[in-house]
Amino acid sequence: MEIIKTEIEGLLIIEPRIFQDARGYFFESFSQREFEEKVGAVHFVQDNESMSTYGVMRGLHFQRPPYTQSKLVRCVSGKVLDVAVDIRKGSPTYGQHVAVELTGENHRQFFIPKGFAHGFAVLSERAVFQYKCDEFYHPEADAGISILDESLQIDWRIPAEAAILSDKDTRHALLKDFDSPFSF
Repeated sequence: MEIIKTEIEGLLIIEPRIFQDARGYFFESFSQREFEEKVGAVHFVQDNESMSTYGVMRGLHFQRPPYTQSKLVRCVSGKVLDVAVDIRKGSPTYGQHVAVELTGENHRQFFIPKGFAHGFAVLSERAVFQYKCDEFYHPEADAGISILDESLQIDWRIPAEAAILSDKDTRHALLKDFDSPFSF
């Protein structure tokens, strides 16, 4: 796998080596050994999958301490715009984001360490999205910042009238009103 660094330290794009022939393709979607060699020691404990249709926007989610999570995400089919926002107090990139297009065609993965809020928008008719987490889901630690916060300057590439959000995601605080539990 190839590791591509982004503008924000710690956020990494991972491109697998794909072997194609007349039968189709094969790639190793995850290898603990290679991940530890190239990224670091992260022990994933839970895999999640969602299916969404065009216009669905999920996020920007994270878990509060002591149940913080790192995530390794990918789009199995379809196309999403995946976004991570730095919410670590004192970070030189606090409030900044990295957006990556993940598709069933490019097979890219996005590693999001602890201290970042995460979300995505579905750009295709349908998308299947998977992510590995290094901490179990704890509903009492579930938190987020507003996916609609204009100060974040995220171009979600979804017209406002086509956006589909959960009630929960419309109630998250704006970054300016947010007291981050993370430090740099």
